[in-house]
Amino acid sequence: MATLFSRLGRIWRHQWMDEADVRRVLPDAAMERLAARVAASERRHSGEIRICVEAGLPWSYLRRDASARERAVTMFGKLRVWDTEHNNGVLIYLLLAEHAIEIVADRGISARVSAAEWSAMTQRMGAAFREGRFEDGLTQALEEMSALLVEHFPLADDQPDTNELPDKPVVL
Repeated sequence: MATLFSRLGRIWRHQWMDEADVRRVLPDAAMERLAARVAASERRHSGEIRICVEAGLPWSYLRRDASARERAVTMFGKLRVWDTEHNNGVLIYLLLAEHAIEIVADRGISARVSAAEWSAMTQRMGAAFREGRFEDGLTQALEEMSALLVEHFPLADDQPDTNELPDKPVVL
């Protein structure tokens, strides 16, 4: 019976939340600042960073009790983060209904950054989010990701920055 109630509670949370909840924690001005920070970061390395924020999972995911990680991996593909020249795209996925944070990194960067580093970054974001500081948490994560991408995929002085993916965060 507890399992039934927990599943119903999960469905309720996801169906109750919508884009207005996303806009409440990350208003348009914050989204614009985050897009500018992604663009500034990408001028320093050849990687691509995407931010995706979703209020609640779609019914098709809830019906089969799919995880936030599964949705993040799907969005990694749908947003074409995997489709970068150096396989160094990174997706930051937030699922508000579950307070879930997922980082999905393409094989070029994940081969150079340990799972522990990604996990630590996720924990620091989570701490900021629990304090209601969503923009600050994302900004800190962007700075940390930028440092990793600059270390492993720096742009040469004569190498132009090719922006392979949009910088603006995606709200679902």
